[in-house]
Amino acid sequence: MHRLLVGLAPCALSRPFVCRAPCALCRVPFFWSRTMNVAILTREYPPYNYGGAGVHVEYLTAELEKLIEGKITILCFGDQHEFDGRKEVIGFESCARISPHSANLQGLVDTLSRDVAMIASLEKADIVHCHTWYTCLAGCLLKQMLKASLVLTTHSLEPHRPWKREQLGAGYDASLWLERTAYREADGVIAVSGAMRKDVHNLYGVPMDRIEIIHNGIDEHRYRPVKNTDAIKSYGIDPGRPYVLMVSRLTRQKGITHFLEAAKYFEQGLQVVMAASVPDTPEFMDEIAAKVSMVSSRMKNCIIWVTDTVPREALIALYANAKLFVCPSIYEPFGITNIEAMACGTAVVASAVGGIPEVVEDGVTGRLVQFEPVSGANPEPKDPERFAKDLADAVNSLLDSPDLLKDMAEASRERVEAHFTWKAIARKTLDYYDKLAKKTWQSLP
Repeated sequence: MHRLLVGLAPCALSRPFVCRAPCALCRVPFFWSRTMNVAILTREYPPYNYGGAGVHVEYLTAELEKLIEGKITILCFGDQHEFDGRKEVIGFESCARISPHSANLQGLVDTLSRDVAMIASLEKADIVHCHTWYTCLAGCLLKQMLKASLVLTTHSLEPHRPWKREQLGAGYDASLWLERTAYREADGVIAVSGAMRKDVHNLYGVPMDRIEIIHNGIDEHRYRPVKNTDAIKSYGIDPGRPYVLMVSRLTRQKGITHFLEAAKYFEQGLQVVMAASVPDTPEFMDEIAAKVSMVSSRMKNCIIWVTDTVPREALIALYANAKLFVCPSIYEPFGITNIEAMACGTAVVASAVGGIPEVVEDGVTGRLVQFEPVSGANPEPKDPERFAKDLADAVNSLLDSPDLLKDMAEASRERVEAHFTWKAIARKTLDYYDKLAKKTWQSLP
């Protein structure tokens, strides 16, 4: 009987098999990761990526599809619908018919309505993997309904983003509760950095042994050094003059105002390129526009602000032709733009916050700039002028050392190839799925 079960299980069963017989052999669980069904829940998925979480989901699922022989279902916000037999993408458009009393609550109402639609669409899954608080409600309920293992990837944490109240109003309190509840319900958490692992533990009390560190990654074949300057010319950048580059969403956590303050101290002759789009609120867009106008009037270097989302191939050209990439974030769980720049052979000057020191090796692939935050609840620098000047000093010192800058650029590419490929990250993720699904099935009656 034992031999028959072992021989048949891999081809006959699509789920892990646990024999409940009293003998030692049959108490060993048999689990085959390549036949598991995985549901990925995310707000962002192509063509509607606007931040690092969307990039993460896009590349992770592409690599997981190569490793898993079961079905991958991607539930996302949008109008997508794709099906190729083993991978299905289902986008959910806004279906809310409620007019909230406050315009700020529209985002919350819209999110919850899409989550409810997700719940009704998924028939089976062994793993439910949520990305960001926007899918927490759906993930928690699907865990109960499907008896699946719930996994969360920590791209950011709401308590560390107090400026989100500007965007969500009282809905921010709901997002805090949804996120906290999901972390308590989750069978396992993937933190994109060691710093995030500590934050998850400290904020939500998740035991350390339930939090796995798996970094973000990069498509090292696509993000690479290129010398084509046609794309940068199309944005009004002079390829004959050096430029420093910043790429981000228009949100306070990215330190955009500090970058603009630092730009006042950059050495003369530089072009300052800021590809910053998708504002949290119209008011923040106006605030940055006023800041750009004010800083431009006080410096001789020109600021080129790209307000539209840059297509990927053009973005790669922007990275690859920049003298330096600058990441002045005040809150950054990982900082995927840093490895994008590094993969393109560009050294980085970045703030030493969150997961950034796990990516940028100070003195080897760039420079890290320290600052002291106001408090744990307010990550803004206590001395913003000092922070801006330190950013500028790091930029200017590297630009004045071309040989060192060249060595750092080469080391940046090498570091990405050694540590941050999506193929390796997908394997680690699949191993973690195995571990959690096995544990869930052993606990079933």
